[in-house]
Amino acid sequence: MSETIELKSTALSQKHIELGAKMVPFAGYNMPLQYEGLTVEHLAVRSGVGVFDVSHMGEFIVRGEGAFELVQKVTSNDVSVLIDGKIQYSCLPNETGGIVDDLLVYRIDAKTYMLVVNASNIDKDWSHISKYNTEGVEMINISDKTTLLAVQGPKAAEALQSLTDINLSEMTYYTFEKGVFAGVENVLVSATGYTGSGGFEIYFDNEHADKIWNAVFEAGAAQNIRPVGLAARDTLRLEMGFCLYGNDIDDTTSPIEAGLGWVTKFTNEFTNSAALLKQKEEGLAKRLVGFELIDRGIPRQGYPIVDVEGNEIGIVTSGTMGPSLKKAVGLGYVKTGHHRKETEIYILIRDKKIKAQVTRPPFYKA
Repeated sequence: MSETIELKSTALSQKHIELGAKMVPFAGYNMPLQYEGLTVEHLAVRSGVGVFDVSHMGEFIVRGEGAFELVQKVTSNDVSVLIDGKIQYSCLPNETGGIVDDLLVYRIDAKTYMLVVNASNIDKDWSHISKYNTEGVEMINISDKTTLLAVQGPKAAEALQSLTDINLSEMTYYTFEKGVFAGVENVLVSATGYTGSGGFEIYFDNEHADKIWNAVFEAGAAQNIRPVGLAARDTLRLEMGFCLYGNDIDDTTSPIEAGLGWVTKFTNEFTNSAALLKQKEEGLAKRLVGFELIDRGIPRQGYPIVDVEGNEIGIVTSGTMGPSLKKAVGLGYVKTGHHRKETEIYILIRDKKIKAQVTRPPFYKA
C-alpha cells in the first residue's frame, strides 16, 4: 500500500484555487502551476508585471556573535564584501565537490543574516549548516511563517509604488529595504528575482498574506497585473540561463563545472574550498553550457547530447521552447572541448539527432 504524502499549503493556496489555478505538487507544497496559461503569463512578466507566490522557499535567520564566521564558512561567495541592505547569490558546497544548494545571503546587519534557500532543500540545508555551527550561533528557521511574493516585470515598481514609502525605482539590483508596505510594518522588499525582467521579492508574516496580495493586485490594476504560476517561472529563468537546483546543479555537480565560479571566491576558506580550487587550477572534464536548437524539436531533461558522429558527449539538464524567443533553448553538461561558443552539438530526441549550437546565456536580452 503506497503512503500518501500530505502536501503543505502556503498562506495563499486557497486564493490560487479561487482564481482557478491548476494546482500541482511541488517540493512538498500544493502550488499553482498556471492560471491563464504558460505563454500568456510568461509574456505578461516580460512586458508588464506578474505576481508569483513563492512562499515555499525557505528562510533562515543566522544571528549573534559568530554569525558572519558561520555564513562565511558554509557559503562559497565572500560574505565580507556585503554591507547592510545588500544581497549575495552563493552556494552551499558539500564536502565531496558538489552543491548542497544555491541560495541568497541577505546582510541585515553585521551580526544578522537571512539565508533564502530552495524549498526542496530546507531540511537538508538546515542540517548541513547546523553541522558547521560549532560555536552555538543562533539559527532560526522562519520558513513556515513567512510569505514571499515575487512581483516581476518592467512595470513592477510602477505597480507597487503607491503601497510604500520605499523608493522602488531607485533600488538597485540585489539590495533590500525594510519598511511599511500596504499598511503592514516590517516588510522586507528586495530588488531580486528569478525572471530577468526586473522586479521585487516581498517577505512578510503569513498573517498579512491576504491583505498584501489584495493590495498588490488593486495597486497594479492599471498595469494589468496578473498572477503567474510555476510553469512560467521555469521558462522565464531558463531564457536567462539561470540554474535550477535538482536539474542543472545538485550534490554531484561542482560550482566550477556549473559556471558558478563567479560566486566561488577563494579569498577565504570555506567548505571544500581547497578541492574546488584544485579543480579550477587543474581543469574540468565537463562544463554546463547553454545551447539553442537549430533544427526543430524541444530538448528535455535527460536527453543525451552527442557529436556529429553520434558519440555521447553530455546530457541535457533543462530545456524548453522559449515563449519570448520563439525558439528552443536549453542547458546541459558537455565534455570540455565541446563547450566553446558556436560549437555544433546534437540533442538526441527520440533517437533522432537534432542540431544545436552552444550559446552563452542569457538567451533572452531585453
